[in-house]
Amino acid sequence: MRRVVSTCVIAVLISCHSNPTSNTHTQAGSDSTIPSATQDNTYAYPISYSSNFVMGDSKNCQAVLNIWKAWESGDLSKLKDYYADSVELHFWDGTLVHNTRDSAIAAAQTFRNTLTGVRCSVAAVTAIKSKEKDENWALFWGTETLTFKDGKTDSSFLQETWRFNKDGKADLMYQYAEKPNVRKK
Repeated sequence: MRRVVSTCVIAVLISCHSNPTSNTHTQAGSDSTIPSATQDNTYAYPISYSSNFVMGDSKNCQAVLNIWKAWESGDLSKLKDYYADSVELHFWDGTLVHNTRDSAIAAAQTFRNTLTGVRCSVAAVTAIKSKEKDENWALFWGTETLTFKDGKTDSSFLQETWRFNKDGKADLMYQYAEKPNVRKK
């Protein structure tokens, strides 16, 4: 019996100290094993944009937070500092704005003026960079509640994906929304 236990202990120790055969590494301070960025993966679907992302610059997250804050406050004149000369904005309802920065901001201000209030909250934010495309993105999850002049409110859970050009200016945004569940009686 002793020999069996000794053999099992030795086998476990050897297996713990052997090099992994897969292309993985362990993060410092963590015992989780994650795939390496150079690992070749075979996916069930072809990836048309990129499958190789790394963490991006957090200044892009701060820029989007400032855009959201300007939207919430109603003063969109501050947005000039954050948008590229030409912007393309895809909103959740199918609205597409593809225009100059100034025209896009003017249109947004016109709509914002129809509201008496906006309340936003951010659940999560992260910055990523596509290594294949050399493009920077900021990803957001949040909620927005709009109050119209007639007193009606409209709330949405939002997911936004913002791209930043080489000058650090937002030039493309995709927005997706879900309405909160309403309990039916």
